[in-house]
Amino acid sequence: MIRVKTTPVPAAGLELTPLIDIVFIVVVFLLLSANTRLLSLPVEIPSSDSPAETATATASVLTITLQPTPPIWAINDQLFDSWQEFKPALLAKLSQMKPLREPKIHVAPARDAEVEPLVKLLSLLNEQQVENTQILMKEQDHE
Repeated sequence: MIRVKTTPVPAAGLELTPLIDIVFIVVVFLLLSANTRLLSLPVEIPSSDSPAETATATASVLTITLQPTPPIWAINDQLFDSWQEFKPALLAKLSQMKPLREPKIHVAPARDAEVEPLVKLLSLLNEQQVENTQILMKEQDHE
């Protein structure tokens, strides 16, 4: 018998693996570079400096002092003998300050003032939802 050497015939089709890899890479590139929505936050900038200056000029600080002896209460320089006189005056001042974005209130109790008036005042400010309150204190003298 005569033997004939037969060489395997290469497949008539194309090799698709490299083509699929390249198509996949192109699809991923197109997906990532497509028009994506940019997240933005609209900011309104005033056209002139004058409104900003008036807003800072009207921002005032309300100072409340507590003394150990009557008159216990004071709003800025106005003195009050009792809580019944002080409370309506404070509420009126707070209503005047409401248009401000964050009214500032400084509470300055005397070192030997009683705690009860301070607690009353802080609970009233809490009821009125005043968040920007600072309690001012002096450093103790070391002798």
